[in-house]
Amino acid sequence: MESLMPIITQLIAGAVGGNLTSAVLKQEAINVVARTIAGAIGGVGGGILLTLVGGEAGLTGLVAQGVGALIGGGVLSGIVGAVMNRAK
Repeated sequence: MESLMPIITQLIAGAVGGNLTSAVLKQEAINVVARTIAGAIGGVGGGILLTLVGGEAGLTGLVAQGVGALIGGGVLSGIVGAVMNRAK
């Protein structure tokens, strides 16, 4: 279960970050399900990237995973929303 905890944290924090970013940017072209999926995927990527660059040095492991996932989910969801808005 300990090996799944970082991934679960990344998925949840990424989904939250994706939905928050889409709400702030007022992206109507992307629906809630797509925001959540894009955020979760970005969250896993962001959490992994932060870990790879040594993001756990100042933060505890799970907090670092959450912060990286929140940012990664927001970034990917913002990119997907911008592309969808542009295509609309």
